[in-house]
Amino acid sequence: MAENELSVFLRARREAITPGEVGLPSGPRRRTPGLRRSELATLAGISVEYLTRLEQGRDRNPSPQVLSALADALRLTTEERLYLRFAAKSAAGDSFMSCPGAHPPEEEPRPSLLAILEGLEPAPALLHNRLGDVLARTPAFERLAGPLGLLDDPRPNLLRFVFTDPRAREAYPEWDEVAERRLHSVRHDQPPGDPYLTGLLDELSASVGADFATRLACGPVVPPYSGVELVRHPEAGLLRLCYDTLASGDQRLLVYQPADTATARALERLAGFGALRSVDREAV
Repeated sequence: MAENELSVFLRARREAITPGEVGLPSGPRRRTPGLRRSELATLAGISVEYLTRLEQGRDRNPSPQVLSALADALRLTTEERLYLRFAAKSAAGDSFMSCPGAHPPEEEPRPSLLAILEGLEPAPALLHNRLGDVLARTPAFERLAGPLGLLDDPRPNLLRFVFTDPRAREAYPEWDEVAERRLHSVRHDQPPGDPYLTGLLDELSASVGADFATRLACGPVVPPYSGVELVRHPEAGLLRLCYDTLASGDQRLLVYQPADTATARALERLAGFGALRSVDREAV
């Protein structure tokens, strides 16, 4: 097969990185610029034969796990990881719009749901689309999530924040559980081959690396629509929040309530007035 963008990019990056950059000794007799194929294959945990097929354009369908492992081994930047993903898709002949029946995720809150959301103040609540883009939120949610860094992005995304922002691990003491729930939430009940979901997951696979790709390989499961979430707030301290999710088409309403009296009082201090009553989730 002829060379393609993927094969050319992999070989160029392998030849551009030095052994010292990846912790390997630089021998005096190195005829190959950069890394040898055997060295990169070992670092990425794949066979030399398979790497050779990729670089020669004879294999055009590497798995997300293989691409993430190569990206980690080559010390790729976020931009280079994204390019690697797009190059792999191009080599495989995939079109981004491969699912003509998939519609774009809604970007504006529906008036009926927005009216419900506005009536939930002073409860922390938000409205998001199927990809986790935050479309609207109550002032109480801004007081809760703003100091965490979740709302720093012009279009905040729940999944992107938990996996790519280092502050998320500090904000969620049970980070792994929250991350899994966010991922399952966007993957569950989506149209097969949804290019918009695929684009988001490819972006995160590229920017996050092997850990995210490994989670994707486990397959989607039904996410919990209610439960208790721990949040470590820089002003209010540790909060125990009950959450409930209500879905309506492409949009989801996520509502938080205090799970104990201490959390209710902490949220009241953030708001400057008292109106929330704690919810005994065990009694529900």
